[in-house]
This record gives sequence, C-alpha cells and structure tokens, in this order.
Amino acid sequence: MRIAGAIKFVIAVALFLLTFYVISQVFEIKMYSNLGNIFARSAPDTVAHPTTKAPRYRCGISKVCPEKHFAFKIASGAANVVGPKICVDDNILMSGVKNNVGRGINTALVNGKTGALIETTYHDLWGGEVGPFIEFLKKIPDGTIVLMATYDDGATKLNDDARKRIAELGSSLISVLAFRDNWVFVGGKGIKTKSPFEQHIKNNKDTNKYEGWPEVVEMEGCIPQKINE
Repeated sequence: MRIAGAIKFVIAVALFLLTFYVISQVFEIKMYSNLGNIFARSAPDTVAHPTTKAPRYRCGISKVCPEKHFAFKIASGAANVVGPKICVDDNILMSGVKNNVGRGINTALVNGKTGALIETTYHDLWGGEVGPFIEFLKKIPDGTIVLMATYDDGATKLNDDARKRIAELGSSLISVLAFRDNWVFVGGKGIKTKSPFEQHIKNNKDTNKYEGWPEVVEMEGCIPQKINE
C-alpha cells in the first residue's frame, strides 16, 4: 500500500510539474507576443520619406515668373576682381566663367519677343573711349531687352550723350552714376516708361565693402515679353 501510494504521489507531482511547465510556456509565448506588438506600435517610423526640396526657378530667382515673362538675375562686378553675371531664362549670358566680361559697362541684348540672345559686349569707360559705346547704343533695335552691369569703373568716360541714350532705354539713375559706383539695369529700346529694374550703390570710402569699391549689387525679376502689336 505504501509503495502504491508513493507511486501515485510521484505521478501526481509529475503531472503537476508538466502542467505548470506547459502553462508557463504558453504564458511566456503570449507575453512575448504582446510585448512585440507594443514595441512595434511604439517604435519610431524608420521608413525613409522623400525630402521636399524647395523649387528652383529659372536663373535661381526666388519666385516663378508669370506666363509671357522672362526670368532674369543680374549682378555687378566685385571691385576689379570678379566680373559681373547676367542670366536670362536660365541661360547665363555673361560671366567671368564665360570669359566675356570686362572693365566698364557690360551689356547683353535679348530679343524682346523670343528671349533669344542677340549680342553681348562690354565697353571700357575708364581706359577706353566713349564713342564706340555711343555708336553701339544707337544701333540697338527697337523691341530689344537691354541688360547692363558695371565692373571696376563704368562712369569715368560717360558723357551727356551716352547718359541720355541710356536714359532713353528706361534708366532713372544713369545721370548720377559716378567713378567706381556699382550699377545694374534692365531696360528696353523703345520703352515708354522708366524701368522698375535698376539698382545703384555709391562708391563711398566710409561704407565700401571692398577697399576702393562698394559691395556687389544684385537684382532679379520678371521681364514682360514684347507682344506683337
């Protein structure tokens, strides 16, 4: 009897331990499953989202131009070291990299209907003569967009005739342009009003950014396309 009782006791203990083991395993699996769900919900979203880049507008200007307008950006030269830069409709027309700029007034002529480049040139108005510049201004065709930027000095040889012809292109500030001033301007041949596109910084020893020269002057905007009349 004692042996039979002992056997029953051993079997009962074994069943208890087996039951406990099975229950603990089931509970552990469920616990890990729950923890996994919790961590899955709380983990940061690691999916890479495409970054939204700021839109790039023509010539790198800060806004989009309306239809039937040409985007432009223009900068004067920096002292006598870095040349001016003129861009129209995402085309760099003049720059030091293109090696088509020089001391004086740098000019790009653009077709007012198509935006196509007509000509680029510069006139040395410090060491050169003003006569060739005046002849150039006389020959600009009607309907042409005219973009101008100074480099080094663009005023020493300017006379009243040259200033008058630039004023006829829409300039309001050409009359006060002086030695080593920085100036940028966008106008047109045959324009009937003063151009809104003009910036000027005086050469002033108290405010100059560079020794003997003022800081670079920059300007951007949208030029209305010339419509057939």
